Amino acid sequence: MDLQFWRDRWENQEIAFHQETVDPHLQALWPQIAPPAGAAAFVPLCGKSLDLHWLAQRGHRVVGVEISALAAEALFREHGLQPEIATRGAFQEFRHGPIRLLCGDFFDLAPNDLADVRLVHDRAALIALPEATRRTYAAKMGELLPRGAVILLITYDYPPAEMAGPPYPVTPAEIERIYGNAFAIKLVEDQDGLAHRPRYREKGLTRLTERVHLLQRH
Repeated sequence: MDLQFWRDRWENQEIAFHQETVDPHLQALWPQIAPPAGAAAFVPLCGKSLDLHWLAQRGHRVVGVEISALAAEALFREHGLQPEIATRGAFQEFRHGPIRLLCGDFFDLAPNDLADVRLVHDRAALIALPEATRRTYAAKMGELLPRGAVILLITYDYPPAEMAGPPYPVTPAEIERIYGNAFAIKLVEDQDGLAHRPRYREKGLTRLTERVHLLQRH
């Protein structure tokens, strides 16, 4: 994963991937996927996502990991929060109330960092990674998560020749290939992404399939 690429995107405010609303899939599926009381939720490659605050408002501790310190600072500043900042191993930790953001490389995480996580919200992490990195990312997720943990995974699929990622196209066959050994996989939704993401039509896509998956750690 090209970490400097993402630092530069935040430095230059090239962050069209940031959603100004809470992910509708997370909200719609919440009755089905809500972690048990006391469990934590994890948002990988989280940026300044509003999803972290939404999860915290539902009474859960939230762990995020993000490479850009600018994004980490904005996550709290834009909500009028002043986090405590400390060095924790390979990470700079930003913490306020139930939200803990680890600023550093996802691949430096250890299982004890996510030991009490029961839900992962992956709206924009897997699709941000090139194909060569996605298998390594999925394997790392299998190492990190405890049994029974659920991943809410959002993917895009489109003709690769029509757009250079990120976001990258990910097929159901690839999901099965990279996650199938460690997770039970369920396709929850399959919809026309161009219908509600017109900017991708403007980029030249003739087809964009947005899929929602639930993965549960064996």
